[in-house]
Amino acid sequence: MTQKLIKYIWIIFAASLLGFIIFVWSVSINFLGLYGELPNFKSLENPQSELASELYSADGVLLGTYFRENRSPVTYNDLAPSLINALIATEDIRFKEHSGIDFQSMGRVLFKSIILRQGAGGGSTLSQQTAKNLFKTRTSESQGLLSRVPGLRMLIIKTKEWIVAAKLERAYTKNEILTLYLNTSEFGSNAYGIKTAAKTFFDKTPNDLNIQESAVLVGLFKAPTYYSPVFNPENSLRRRNTVLAQMEKYDFINKAEFDSLRALPIELNYKVQSHNEGMAQYFREVAKAELIKWTKENLKPDGTSYDLYGDGLKIYVTIDSRMQRYAEEAVDEHMRDLQKRFEQEMGNRDPWIDENGRVIPNFLETQVKRTEAYRNLARRFESHPDSIQIKLNEKKRMRIFSWEKGEIDTLMSTMDSLRHYKKHLQTGFVSMDPETGHIKAWVGGINQKYFKYDHVRQGKRQPGSTFKPFVYAAAIENGYSPCYSVIDQPVEINIPGQPTWSPKNADGKFTYEKMTIRLAMAQSINSVTAYMMKKLSPKVVVETARRLGITSDLEEVPALALGTNDVSIYEMIGAFGTFVNKGEHITPFFIDRIEDKNGNLLHQFTPRKRPAMSEEHAYLMVYMLRGGFEEEKGTSQGVPYALREGNELGGKTGTTQNASDGWYMGISKDLVSGVWVGGDDRAIHFRSWVNGQGGRTARPIWVKYMEKVYADQSLGITKGPFPRPERPLSIEIDCDQYERQSNRFSDFDYDAKKNDF
Repeated sequence: MTQKLIKYIWIIFAASLLGFIIFVWSVSINFLGLYGELPNFKSLENPQSELASELYSADGVLLGTYFRENRSPVTYNDLAPSLINALIATEDIRFKEHSGIDFQSMGRVLFKSIILRQGAGGGSTLSQQTAKNLFKTRTSESQGLLSRVPGLRMLIIKTKEWIVAAKLERAYTKNEILTLYLNTSEFGSNAYGIKTAAKTFFDKTPNDLNIQESAVLVGLFKAPTYYSPVFNPENSLRRRNTVLAQMEKYDFINKAEFDSLRALPIELNYKVQSHNEGMAQYFREVAKAELIKWTKENLKPDGTSYDLYGDGLKIYVTIDSRMQRYAEEAVDEHMRDLQKRFEQEMGNRDPWIDENGRVIPNFLETQVKRTEAYRNLARRFESHPDSIQIKLNEKKRMRIFSWEKGEIDTLMSTMDSLRHYKKHLQTGFVSMDPETGHIKAWVGGINQKYFKYDHVRQGKRQPGSTFKPFVYAAAIENGYSPCYSVIDQPVEINIPGQPTWSPKNADGKFTYEKMTIRLAMAQSINSVTAYMMKKLSPKVVVETARRLGITSDLEEVPALALGTNDVSIYEMIGAFGTFVNKGEHITPFFIDRIEDKNGNLLHQFTPRKRPAMSEEHAYLMVYMLRGGFEEEKGTSQGVPYALREGNELGGKTGTTQNASDGWYMGISKDLVSGVWVGGDDRAIHFRSWVNGQGGRTARPIWVKYMEKVYADQSLGITKGPFPRPERPLSIEIDCDQYERQSNRFSDFDYDAKKNDF
């Protein structure tokens, strides 16, 4: 009887063992598709997990990331020893001894759970947990038909993880598996992978973590939300001390260290990384649009598209993080002060006014109809329009932008918030190296989180007098010297089919005196610009502007001379850069190269260059722009002497009708920069033209930026003269000599009623 029982037991054992082997084998090959796919050898050799693509500045600073899961990988050498010790002590003390499956640990779990009915913790090794992280073994997509059978699902999942863990142990070293695990784990707070977690919770890199910080992060593996040091600090402290106790138990720290560390509070430097945080936010959004376009136009070797949000691309851009910081500081410092002055001038009045200075009725009611909130309400209450107005005026809790406090939690209706935001002045600033076309700094607005619209490239506004240099560039190319003289008096231009155009000067007065065109541009005299437009024709000026880099629609009308057609700052710096770059136009350029996650080059971008004007004519235009600083009453005379001392600078202010737009274009031998300031709507502006002119609204941003740039010697940007052509100039710029050589100056010998051109 005993022998039969023993034989019976052996038969059961052998059958069970054989059945288990067959079961494992059938799972490993996904027999008849019953169990779900397992990763193949290629997948094991190159495990895929979503990696954030990283955007790096020209000086190697991480500007931002694009992600669905915010994850950036590290190597084993990037990990603090305390982190490895805490992980092994807590999650898998026999990690160095087993081969992916810890049968001793499994036996302990089974004995305590089944025989003793006690909690025994998990039996999964770090290799199994890495398999779960890498290949999503517990998602519905990886399950087969038998996973629907009650009780079988977890057995199949565990079996898969055993198989994959064993394969991982053959494919990778122990250190590599530890690194894979830490790179693929979730820590909560939108932090995926140890690099992002260390940055999010402690603003550190993984190799800078101390013992107690390592213990906090390892403690999150059990339950990221429940043990979050942010949302559940008491739970986190208790869990951290448990991890420290494990480290002491297994001699990674001694008793004295344990006692001192567990008495410490958790000190966080917590900041969730998001697309609305960090430097160059407007630029990052512009770059993202270009990168998405690139991913659609360029395919991987296997024919699939690149994924900006998951492929871990490394994108290197031309932005310099130091110059970007200076630009953002300059914008913040000036716009904060300008907004105060704007509000002081407004008083209790609304800033949306017509040409006669009267508040525009129903302005907000018209503006709100352009918002997504209104469109959603219109669809919802299509048959009850009164309900739309009720909802628009219904107060609710919201967070709004404030210059004083950054953000304010308040109660406001949709209409209240619209009024609040419409009262804010906006800006755009961009700076470029004219020799390479590399954009060095880009600020698209005052706060990207609350004002999404980019005013550098997306926004287009009338440039006012900053367009005048294109008129004078056409004149220079047609043989006129900067010394050519014109009388400041009323000018009429008559073109068939168009109204007579006769502009006034900014102050409404004419001196009736002779002045050089350099002085006229320096003082921004409209009558002289109009006269040169009369001599040249709108067609010639449009052709010149096009060649220099203006791509927006330009009407061939005389008023174009004073900047009546909308353009972007992005176009303007490209065009002004042509002057500084010896007549060669370079389209402003901001993405340098793209690499894959392993550093292999995928695409090297090159700037588009073309000759636009001769070197001599370009130099003469630089000389013309210097007039704003060097001629009497030039519009750049207000720039501090400290910036001008020992330096050659050029610049042009611009102010449109009613001071709706303020511009400043500034050039040095190393940089071309552009600034625009105005309201979201042209009706929003200073009531006083003096307060709203570009010299007061836009130029100070350029001044602050240049002061900061020159102060940073590490940039290598220095004061000095613009390079002069090696060949002698064929056009005379010594005005005394010019007058002696010829008595050429305009005498306005035209008939005001005669058709021009």
